[in-house]
Amino acid sequence: MRAIVRRAGKLELNENWPEPAPGPGQTLVKTLACGVCGSDLHALDHLERMSEFSRRCGSASGLDASQGVVFGHEFCGEIIAHGPGSTSTLAPGTRVVAMPFAAGPSGMELVGFSNRFSGGFAERMVLTEALLLPVPDDLPSSIAAMTEPFAVGEHAVAMAKAPQDAVTLVLGCGPIGLAVIASAKARGLHPVIASDFSPMRRAAAAKMGADIVIDPAVENPYGRWSEFDVPANLAERGAAMATGRATRPAMIFECVGAPGMLQAVIEGAPPSARIVVVGACMEADRIEPLMAINKQLSMEFVFAYTADEFALTLKRLASGEINGAAALTMEAALADTPQAFELARQADQHVKIVIDPQR
Repeated sequence: MRAIVRRAGKLELNENWPEPAPGPGQTLVKTLACGVCGSDLHALDHLERMSEFSRRCGSASGLDASQGVVFGHEFCGEIIAHGPGSTSTLAPGTRVVAMPFAAGPSGMELVGFSNRFSGGFAERMVLTEALLLPVPDDLPSSIAAMTEPFAVGEHAVAMAKAPQDAVTLVLGCGPIGLAVIASAKARGLHPVIASDFSPMRRAAAAKMGADIVIDPAVENPYGRWSEFDVPANLAERGAAMATGRATRPAMIFECVGAPGMLQAVIEGAPPSARIVVVGACMEADRIEPLMAINKQLSMEFVFAYTADEFALTLKRLASGEINGAAALTMEAALADTPQAFELARQADQHVKIVIDPQR
């Protein structure tokens, strides 16, 4: 079959990649759509480092970055056949999405970041039968494939446990930032402030429901706290305490994942703010802990999602509660995947690019 294979930091079209075969508890699907994720862009350049991080974290994958790897963990597929001993009631021809996890010899592996389980930038793939969710008939495959990234945002907001009166700031309006905005608005949080340098991504954030959209080249994204009764600094907090004035809590979602962002957030955060780190920085970084201590900031790092969050996200995309089309900026054929990766790096031109492996 045809597949896009990562080798030595480059992507290449392989016309004869081995055909996957479903084992017990697995399902063979025809890949209909697969999104280009920021993690894929990181992995193209830094798969060796990611493999090392995975090893240090105790992952079961044993990913060998020196071997060919087929990326793609944001996918929608059509069932071709189930493996031996199947108990699934989903018939061949059913469109499905699934969390990208599969059981290897040593434990669960991440589909698309595994030597054993190729991802969605291939004509066919093997998925875990028990994780399959049927896609509603009226939901396009390209939008259904966004279940995975939007579930990341759902998980981040769920983990934040934001009070209903929280003032929410989302830094970075790529797909994950948009997912956070969508989830925050679904919970009724107001205001949700979104910040990004890209006009295209700011426009997408507005379509996703952000109440205030900021260009950080023009306005300080941390400059609106006092406007919404959040003490912006220790002096304002002290004054509020002295007078008994009611205040509101602040939530900050860091969805950029670049060196220097954590320190910038610590400096810009108001006292007692809760910071949720969703962006995946691939490099070592430095912070000044004393500033965070003085402000009594809390910081949480989040990853992936639960099965319930994944299913809820698919439901919201299907109902239109999440405007998936607002994030989609390009659809491309499988052979154009290398060029699509380069375009995806250009935040001023694209938000979410989806590959159709059948083209």
